[in-house]
Amino acid sequence: MIGIAPLRVFVHVASCGNIRDAATRLHRTPSAISMTLKQFETDLGAALFESDRKNRLTKLGEEVFEAARDVLREHDQALERIEAVAAGRHGRLRLASVPSVAAELLPHLLTDFLDTRPGLTVELIDTDSGGVHALVADGTVELGIAAPPKDASDLRFKTLFQDPFRLVCRSDNPLAERRTPLCWSDLAGMRIIGNDAAEAIDAAACRRLIAGSALKARSVISLLALVRAGAGVTLLPRLATVSLAADLIAVPMADPLAVRKVGVILRDGRAPSPVCKAVLARLEQATANILSTGQDMS
Repeated sequence: MIGIAPLRVFVHVASCGNIRDAATRLHRTPSAISMTLKQFETDLGAALFESDRKNRLTKLGEEVFEAARDVLREHDQALERIEAVAAGRHGRLRLASVPSVAAELLPHLLTDFLDTRPGLTVELIDTDSGGVHALVADGTVELGIAAPPKDASDLRFKTLFQDPFRLVCRSDNPLAERRTPLCWSDLAGMRIIGNDAAEAIDAAACRRLIAGSALKARSVISLLALVRAGAGVTLLPRLATVSLAADLIAVPMADPLAVRKVGVILRDGRAPSPVCKAVLARLEQATANILSTGQDMS
């Protein structure tokens, strides 16, 4: 079977019109190029050049030259794609994220990431932490960004940052005027609109408040709409309150337990793809930069 190496040698000699220049291009000696060409013609059983000067092709040589150029072009392009995939510059990544991270952290990160890797395709699904866990577990997405899974038997979790909770209320609520962090007792008598993120707060007083709630919603949009309508107040991670409208206020909580861990989630036992590794590295870098600049992420 004819290999790529003699085809490449033949095409260079035919293009240069002599062995010496082809040898220079290929960083090989003229004698090595001559031997490769001779063996190639022996394998074909016919001459490719009209004379030893190698400046004119035979009829067969012309046919082989056209075919060899096509083969080399396809071969080199395939190798470039393989190298790009291996380096995380080409491919596809599906990831799922909690809405606050999807809205506040990922847009700029993914924009910069794709600008330097035009061969990539990224599909982003935003859902709550439970949805992220399920999508990673069943293989729908390769990477998740969410709170830690309760059952981590088939999932791996690595913390990126901690996000403190805020009480979100209307601007006309008396607590909106507070200039100091709130205690759980300050929320007594208020209707707390429950959500999955708040239910994960590891504080007994918080669990009692939420357990007595008659209203619960999953999406941040719905929660904010309910608060705006006067249905009650809710607890959301700080990142979910960055872009609140002027009629809503986010007040810090004093309890150090009122934080949400946010991290990356992968299926256990599965090696991440090169694209996934590249996104993970960029995520870790981005969150490290946020922490180093003193922004309130923990």
